[in-house]
Amino acid sequence: MVAQKGKDLLIKLDLTGGGQFETFAGLRASRLTFNAETVDVTSLESQGGWRELLAGAGVKSAAISGSGVFRDAATDARARQVFFDGETPNFQVIIPDFGIVEGPFQITSIEFAGEFGGEATYELSLASAGVLSFTAL
Repeated sequence: MVAQKGKDLLIKLDLTGGGQFETFAGLRASRLTFNAETVDVTSLESQGGWRELLAGAGVKSAAISGSGVFRDAATDARARQVFFDGETPNFQVIIPDFGIVEGPFQITSIEFAGEFGGEATYELSLASAGVLSFTAL
């Protein structure tokens, strides 16, 4: 596999609820993390005292984070609305030459910052809020 450009890892938000996904304006960095909690079933009978995990159990989750330049675009306005209304709309994460992860996420934090001589920036964090799908590219 050839190295991929970071700018091709895209976070998209469903603006209307009808499948109209648009890339977050001004993003400079983005990250997608998958997690799977384990269920420890180790007992005194565990062979050699090694930990045993229950296959297929535990909670799966995903987290999205990103940071960029505040541009006051439609995606910025929609993200603020989603946060303040507590919505869980569908998001897409495009992973170059790998696939598309799609499903409901809740925006758990939005942070705006700016320096006197620089641009206004933002950071946002999202947590999965339901079943996610994966489509290979």
